[in-house]
Amino acid sequence: MSPVRPIFFIVGPTGVGKTGIAAEVAARCNGEIIGADAFQVYTGLDILTAKPSKELRRQIPHHLVDIIPPAQSFDVAQYLERAGRTVQEISNRSRLPFVAGGTGLYVKALTHGLSELPKTNPELRAKLENCSLEALKERIQILDPDCAAQIDLKNARRLIRAIEVCELTGKPFSSFRNQWNKPHELVSGVFLTRDRNDLYARIDQRVLEMMRNGLLDEVRALSDCGPTAGQAIGLREARDCLAGMISPDECIAKIQQGTRNYAKRQITWFKRESAFEPVNLSEFHDPEQAVQLIVEKANAFRECFHL
Repeated sequence: MSPVRPIFFIVGPTGVGKTGIAAEVAARCNGEIIGADAFQVYTGLDILTAKPSKELRRQIPHHLVDIIPPAQSFDVAQYLERAGRTVQEISNRSRLPFVAGGTGLYVKALTHGLSELPKTNPELRAKLENCSLEALKERIQILDPDCAAQIDLKNARRLIRAIEVCELTGKPFSSFRNQWNKPHELVSGVFLTRDRNDLYARIDQRVLEMMRNGLLDEVRALSDCGPTAGQAIGLREARDCLAGMISPDECIAKIQQGTRNYAKRQITWFKRESAFEPVNLSEFHDPEQAVQLIVEKANAFRECFHL
């Protein structure tokens, strides 16, 4: 479902400050927020995924956050269908939809739509899921070198889907991505960034706060987690810590490093999205100045459509 109503995006890497800024801007622009985070969509894991607080969600309507059981798989096609419907509902209330998050594929689906991809083949999927990560990497490099150069080679789930599409269609997975059209004219937004040292310091501090706020207890209480939610950064490290395989300090360091690496990949992705204007938050001494700048951009966009 492609956007047929105007959407303003606030995107950027993990730890940059999207949550607070998006809520403040939406409050001042008669808006509601649609999450674009592959892991905040799951119930539980509030600390691990740095969800908007329940208090913030009471103040400003948030959608597609905390709605899917962790045991259930959730993919970009499901996201697009739900998000597209939510955009319509918000617009029908004469409010502006703000999409806030850092999952590039979810954002891309809303701005460009999706190519028609084949459905999962259970037999082939089971076979691929039994392959090692190294075997999957070798296979995608043979089937689709262009895809191998762009995809996250540490994400087994995405590798499996890309290989599956190649095998079922006889075409490179990258050829379907290349079919995406230019961004829709009803799309605008900002790409929040920070200087690298500033961003990494924020990430490291947030992981420390996560541990102090009960991350290990949260993961210990998680009873059933499917393959999609199981990819959440920090989950494996927390489980290893609970099992006594690594110390709490090692757990913190590993989560910090994994999160910094993820942020680097997000920045690379969003730099290619020409529809979003970069806003470097490190250049603002007063956060209110950044908020006001984004409010002005969102209001100008909203007024074009008389919302």
